[in-house]
Amino acid sequence: MCNLLKINENFTKLPANYLFVDIASRVEKFSKLHPDTEIIKLGIGDVTRPLPQAVVSAMEKAAGEMGRAETFRGYGPEAGYMFLREAISKNDYKDKGVDISPDEIFVSDGAKSDTGGIGDIFGTDNTVAVCDPVYPVYVDTNVMAGRAGGYDKAKGWSRIVYMPCHEKNNFLPVIPDARADMIYLCFPNNPTGMGITRQALKQWVDYALKNRSVILYDAAYEAFISEPDMPHSIFEIEGAKKCAIEFRSFSKTAGFTGVRCAFTVIPKELEFGGVNVNKLWDRRQSTKMNGVSYVVQRAAEAVYTPEGRRGIRENIDYYLDNAKIIKTGLAKAGFTVYGGVNSPYVWLKTPDGISSWDFFDMLLEKAGVVGTPGSGFGINGEGFFRLTSFNTRENTERAVKKITDAFGRRS
Repeated sequence: MCNLLKINENFTKLPANYLFVDIASRVEKFSKLHPDTEIIKLGIGDVTRPLPQAVVSAMEKAAGEMGRAETFRGYGPEAGYMFLREAISKNDYKDKGVDISPDEIFVSDGAKSDTGGIGDIFGTDNTVAVCDPVYPVYVDTNVMAGRAGGYDKAKGWSRIVYMPCHEKNNFLPVIPDARADMIYLCFPNNPTGMGITRQALKQWVDYALKNRSVILYDAAYEAFISEPDMPHSIFEIEGAKKCAIEFRSFSKTAGFTGVRCAFTVIPKELEFGGVNVNKLWDRRQSTKMNGVSYVVQRAAEAVYTPEGRRGIRENIDYYLDNAKIIKTGLAKAGFTVYGGVNSPYVWLKTPDGISSWDFFDMLLEKAGVVGTPGSGFGINGEGFFRLTSFNTRENTERAVKKITDAFGRRS
């Protein structure tokens, strides 16, 4: 009798659908039942502004090079072309007083891919700590790897340390009493939109150094920071190069959601058990991917030109203005709202204590507006709701009006 093929049973522990797939399915079903209802989407964090002309021109030039024998390129370096790694090192770090060298930077197709894949180089018996609410990828990929344990609807995953982010604490996580090996932090935060000060971030670095833990720091939204006391990189904090990995993305910063480019920074000082993590990630990447296309990397390089910077700044300011419109408009209507200052996300409390999924349905039916239920980000997201500022100005203003007209003045 032959043995049956076995699958990774950890995948069967996951919910049937990824959060945003579930939302898309619900919206599609609603649209079929109400074909005449206009729907404005403020749910998924996808950009709408066109790429800056400097970026487009760089792509066009690079594409032209691929059509000539003397400038054609095949496989590129798995960690990224040196011209882009040097541009990142200089502009995002060294010019800002942070000593990160090009060979500590690994170019990839997205921060989602890297935050999801980073667990490949760490043991499956490590303890994982996440904020709650949290970006679902951090949790789901650790479930896939077998680090999460069993699931209880009221408590979450048994082997994951949850760090509750409550309203009374400005949605900042509290350092856990127990030791955690791998700590996921995201600032400015997705989904709450809240930032973190240098002083508060230093406490996490100190904790990680003391406990020989690694901080997996998602800084995908750092370009939206507008307040001066908030670090753009964890490596601005002394000692972080010995305990942290940083993830950055061109998706929200430069509008690359459909172009796909990001990078992960792993300092050469980062070692655990005598193993150099920089070299380990380099080995993983060279095995699992063949790098980001030359055309895309030239586009990313153009982000750092004077023209590219101006165009990107205009887009970011546009989205921040949208966030202000959402936050101010809903606050005037009596909603309790957070975020939207250092982030493209506005985090609001659902009215009258209704559940976040019930509010999702009500918002869709009464206003034709799509957002993201807070419970989709974790148990402590229940009773809250996320709206994004990545739509057009016109749609943003209309969405706020539709919401306030549908729900009226809240007391």
